[in-house]
Amino acid sequence: MPAKFNRDRFLVKVEDLRWRCDPSCFGFKTTKTAQPLDGILGQPRAVKAIELGLNVPSPGYNIYVSGLSGTGKMATIKALLARMEYADKRPQDILFVNNFTDAQRPRCIKLPAGMGVEFKKDMAEFLDDVRRMTPNLFELQQYKDQRDAIIEKHRAQQKEHFRLLENKIRDEGFAMVQVQMGPFTRPMILPLIENQPVQFEQLESLTANGNFPAERLQKLKEKHAVLRNDLEETMKKVRQIEKGMKEALNELEYALGMEMLRELLAELREKYGKYDKMTIFLDEVQESILSDLSRFKEAEEQPQPNPMMMAEAQGKDEFVEYEVNVAVDNSKTEKRPVIVENTPTYKNLFGFIEKQIGKNGNWSSDFTKIRAGSILQADGGIIVINLLDALTEAGVWKNLKRMLKTRTLEIEGWDAYYFMLITSLKPEPVPIDIKIVAIGEAWLFHFLYEYDEDFKKIFKVKADFDDVMNKDKDSIVRYASFLHKVISDEGLLHISQNGVGVLVEEGVRMAGRKTKLSTRFSILADLVREANYVAKGEGKKNITDEHVRKALDAKRDRLNLYEDKLQEMIDEGVLLISSEGGATGQVNGLAVYQLGDYLFGRPTRITAQVGLGGAGLINIERESKLSGRIHDKGMLIISGYLRGKYLQNKPMNISASICFEQSYGGIDGDSASSTEIYAILSELAGLPIDQGVAVTGSVNQKGEIQPIGGVNEKIEGFYKVCEARGLNGRQGVIIPHQNVADLMLHDEVVEAAKKKRFNIWSVKSIDEGITILTGTPAGERKANGAYTAGSINGLVDGRLYDMAIAMQKFGRDDKDKKEEKAETNDKPAHDPRDKKLKNRPAKKGKPAK
Repeated sequence: MPAKFNRDRFLVKVEDLRWRCDPSCFGFKTTKTAQPLDGILGQPRAVKAIELGLNVPSPGYNIYVSGLSGTGKMATIKALLARMEYADKRPQDILFVNNFTDAQRPRCIKLPAGMGVEFKKDMAEFLDDVRRMTPNLFELQQYKDQRDAIIEKHRAQQKEHFRLLENKIRDEGFAMVQVQMGPFTRPMILPLIENQPVQFEQLESLTANGNFPAERLQKLKEKHAVLRNDLEETMKKVRQIEKGMKEALNELEYALGMEMLRELLAELREKYGKYDKMTIFLDEVQESILSDLSRFKEAEEQPQPNPMMMAEAQGKDEFVEYEVNVAVDNSKTEKRPVIVENTPTYKNLFGFIEKQIGKNGNWSSDFTKIRAGSILQADGGIIVINLLDALTEAGVWKNLKRMLKTRTLEIEGWDAYYFMLITSLKPEPVPIDIKIVAIGEAWLFHFLYEYDEDFKKIFKVKADFDDVMNKDKDSIVRYASFLHKVISDEGLLHISQNGVGVLVEEGVRMAGRKTKLSTRFSILADLVREANYVAKGEGKKNITDEHVRKALDAKRDRLNLYEDKLQEMIDEGVLLISSEGGATGQVNGLAVYQLGDYLFGRPTRITAQVGLGGAGLINIERESKLSGRIHDKGMLIISGYLRGKYLQNKPMNISASICFEQSYGGIDGDSASSTEIYAILSELAGLPIDQGVAVTGSVNQKGEIQPIGGVNEKIEGFYKVCEARGLNGRQGVIIPHQNVADLMLHDEVVEAAKKKRFNIWSVKSIDEGITILTGTPAGERKANGAYTAGSINGLVDGRLYDMAIAMQKFGRDDKDKKEEKAETNDKPAHDPRDKKLKNRPAKKGKPAK
């Protein structure tokens, strides 16, 4: 490389290669005396959004929380919910009671917190009083006298009807007898023959034998028909009297029971009557009891049940319709209820109805089997769910949207895994006042917002959790407070101030910017736990910076198997990577691989070949269908750069192919676009590129270098290759100048740069980068449009001009040959002008300028 060029002026200063945390800023020796964490760390934007959603009572202000895993979404939500003020009013209890007009549609009643259990107890005591007092009513002498009078009155009416009928039957020469028919007896009218009742079958037999006159038999039958009609009319009257007697007895019991129930229900009506639906329910209870007061008499001794039915009879309450099902009891709830539903299945969210099998194998249920889900339990408060889990559960999303739009919840006896309806019970819809906090990924929010019309109406608040926060003195100190909380909560060893400094530096590296700190606190907490394991293994009382570094090294060792395999292939020459010497049209590019949460970089050889032609730039990756859209765009940008830089006064008459050597997977991104330009310029200029230098950086059409991601991993990847082969002091990496603010290199790389054994250069343009790579000045365009002689740009411009002229000359020579051939084919076989033509000089092409 020419001595006149000094590329050291592009070197990044050693102090810019890594930001160092000053441990003295913490104000403690170990985290034992650190200030406890106050509030929520690093998410002011998300916290404001969540507070808005929680405090706006209007419908639809449910909250969608998105962000990378480990940014503390769930912890933040729990912290916000835990510090919420007490609710203006406590959540209500939710009860289900029998609907006496339609048992398949149980009623839902809401009572103030604590009154649900109280009402259940009061109803049980009321029922006990009814069962205790009712038998005494039937023992009152007043009741017995009135009952006997009613019975005597109606029995007398029945007897009078039978007496009149018997007199008429006797006058007609018939008698009414009682005939046994199976277990029953029934009255029958028979003719009297010689004062004895005789069956008509006997008379017909006598008539057939001539022993009884046929005319008399016929007259008897006619009278019998008339009397039988009279008997039927009398029986109707007797039954009506019986019915009237029962009604009168029921009225007597009703009036008697009304006095008792009026007294027993008076306290309940006074206590609960002011609440919605309670008056209706108590009225129905009263009517149900009065309509069949005899149920509450002392039961007569029953026969021993069948052994097969004993199990079913055990525990069965014959008065179940008067019970109260307290589905949600908020007697001990002081704040707005908060439910975190980790398993948002249909049953867990919306509740379910228990079923039982009857003796015939049939499913059955009743209102006492209604069970509340998380939504009912969170009524008046907040429920937190993972939305993707809810979407993948059968029936959940559709019913969740319906519930949020109608603000009512319907509990169904439906089961996603049964193919038939197993209960027809349909409880009354429950009015719901609830906020849903749904946790999910950003892509899921955008997908649902675009394709589900209802989503944007029911999730009006989006809380984005950032994976970084600003780095300042306060945030660094609060970082230490967060570590103190992790240690205190889990009983870990405390960390020295130097150890905290290393953790803060790791937070900066994870953030990818020196002015930021990572908010992926779960990763940092894991690192503390692993450092605690190392320190305890050494029998230490505190975690030091060495323990943290060992934990970081151990983590890399666990995850870098694939990285080591690639390094072995480079060391063995299987993957062709040069780290010294020069080569024309060949550059070491840098790529980043991500395996889970582990990133690492490695170099890749990029080559360019240039020839005469009109194909322009040929992207071999694209032609082999291995190139992504962003990489394709980068290739088009390269074409734009070449046109703007060199092709203002001449056409592009080249065919240049670019290839990522030994790359057999997909390639995307534009971070190698500058590298590809360097390879093309080297090939056109005929100048070798220093193979000890690797390059990264994207470019625009003006030749300005643009920042890229993964700069630390890329530098470290090439450093490992050079270190394995021996550092010679001239190796290094060229990065965009904007990425200097992202540098958080490992200590070994920083130490090598400090000792001038490895270099990091930053550039702003293609001209600066190609100058470092070739050691030749890029050159400037002069007033006449030409570049400085001997410069890279001058060499490239001259090569492109020569290729354009060569292409033009090649085209003209080819055209002349075609014209000459055409003239030969058109002339006659014996043209007299042949001799003259032979003497003419041959056509010549124009000389090249």
